[in-house]
Amino acid sequence: MDHEKPEAVVPTPRIVEYTYRGDETRSTDYSETLQAHRASPSIDFAEPVHVEERRERRGESVWRVLNERQINMIAFSGTIGNGLFLGSGRSLAGAGPGGAVLCYILMGTVISSVISCLGEMTSLMPVNAPVMEFPRRFLDRGVGFAVGWMYWFAYAVLAADELVAVTNTVRFEYDDGRTYLKWVVGESVDPAIWIALFLVLVVCINLAPVKVDKYFGELEYIFGSIKITFISMLIVLMLILATIKPRGDAYYDTQIGSKYWDSPYSFFNHVFAVKDEDGNFQRNLRGTLGTFLGMWTTIVNVIFAYVGMDIVAATAAESKSLANAESMKMAARKINLRIITLYTFAMLTASFVVPTNHPFINGGGQSVGSHSVFIIAVVEAGIPAAAHFFNAIFVFSSFTCAINSMYVASRVLYTLALQDQTGPEFITRRLRQCRSGVPVRAVLVTAAMMLIAFMGRTGNPGERLSELASNCTVSCLIVYITICATYLSFFVTLADVKLNGNLSEVQAASYDRNHPRYPYKSHGQWLKAGYGMVACIILVIFNGVAAFLEHPFDTRRFIASYIGIPVFILLILGYKLRKHGFRISQWGPERSNDLRNAIQVGSETRKGRLEFLDDGFSKDNVRTFFAWVWVWMK
Repeated sequence: MDHEKPEAVVPTPRIVEYTYRGDETRSTDYSETLQAHRASPSIDFAEPVHVEERRERRGESVWRVLNERQINMIAFSGTIGNGLFLGSGRSLAGAGPGGAVLCYILMGTVISSVISCLGEMTSLMPVNAPVMEFPRRFLDRGVGFAVGWMYWFAYAVLAADELVAVTNTVRFEYDDGRTYLKWVVGESVDPAIWIALFLVLVVCINLAPVKVDKYFGELEYIFGSIKITFISMLIVLMLILATIKPRGDAYYDTQIGSKYWDSPYSFFNHVFAVKDEDGNFQRNLRGTLGTFLGMWTTIVNVIFAYVGMDIVAATAAESKSLANAESMKMAARKINLRIITLYTFAMLTASFVVPTNHPFINGGGQSVGSHSVFIIAVVEAGIPAAAHFFNAIFVFSSFTCAINSMYVASRVLYTLALQDQTGPEFITRRLRQCRSGVPVRAVLVTAAMMLIAFMGRTGNPGERLSELASNCTVSCLIVYITICATYLSFFVTLADVKLNGNLSEVQAASYDRNHPRYPYKSHGQWLKAGYGMVACIILVIFNGVAAFLEHPFDTRRFIASYIGIPVFILLILGYKLRKHGFRISQWGPERSNDLRNAIQVGSETRKGRLEFLDDGFSKDNVRTFFAWVWVWMK
């Protein structure tokens, strides 16, 4: 087979003008769709056709019931789990106060680059399951197949990880010799019971019919609003604790200020502690090497906290605003702005009130909850009652994150079944089946995968949680690498179409990134894509460096850190073998560079951009300003 560079499939774009009224989006299609297909005769480049929504009680289609603000909060709520609340202490201990903040900012730039890539492609071509669909179009069908399964696996493992986090957080105990806090109910019940209980609750919520899912979207909006309010409150509270005169029962009697950033503390932590898989101390590495290793392990820890931001695109199948380019643009920008800003300020303010050498964030403490810098801060400020409230929010946060993760994983598996990529027909046919808009069997199969959460009932709870988080992180990093690589191929395809395509003026405008009606353009995006891809590749290769520092070699940590790489390669090879057998000459890239489903915004007045109607102060300008604020807040 001759694998020449395939020509882009370039039909006439749809030109859609959107008007906004509250949460409603009205669209008017001003063009016809021309089915143009110029493919190699030896490769079937037919792309799946996404049919109109049909609300059948039993069938193979989910229902579009989620609006823009609900999807924004589902993505936000799905990202805020145990990564920030329970993992920030480890970040502070590993990298020091300044180093931890830098890690959150640095990894924020990496993940925002990935989300911008995904957001631009989805805005131009709003398709279901863009994380899987775009690699199929612009890289290779085998890569798209592998990414789909890795994506499902990552979110199934993330859901299991959140269940373990819930179980460990319920078993709350805090004893520093001066303050003793404990949730008796957590200690008196076997961890397996908690895992089973929360797993059943998560499955039941995900099996709720879409008739209820209309309210599920509102419920998720409430969950997300609670989380964003709580994190904002944490930031303000940590800042207050660092600046006010201490309470009478506080652990300190002078204002903290920047004490924990000054000598004898420092911006970075120059000592890296090597510990075995049970958390037992082995040795210290000091100096430049210690600083580097502390920063590196913190970076790997921080990237897990950002996993979930891609949910803005994963919910496309049930979005009422799928074809609304402005909705996807705003969703991508809002999730980047909210998560990165809140995470960075939460870590910054917490670093003022908890020292880097606090024993509870360096392996001490009686429970996972006791490792949280936010709980340590309020206990030592003389407000132990707040620690109970915080821990309850941590349980709530991990539980709702498990719900969202299972939701995403089940929809990914359902989409794989729609694309005939789930094995034998009798399995695929059953995974496609929906009842009241819910892919019931896909939910149940995902629940079966989540049984790995029962691994968390044995051994050191924090270590089991770390292993699951590491496995999930690597799987997501592989997906992010693929997204960035896909964007670079997409970018080249757009350039080729502009230079070599026989296009009308309307068609050329649709694929011109400099045109004012191009749906979503992020400046220097190809550089961001390259930056995101290289950063994620480095993270994947060196994420398990800690396993090599332990004596003896930590096999469990090594497997958890790297198992995703051979699995991804085997999935691609399996696809090639199934389709072409051992005819290796035919294993070249199979891609269509298909630009179908492209849309163009019909108005140059863009959502999220502040443009006053009049000069000076006027009622219309005030109304415009508050409407702009609401667009960014909702």
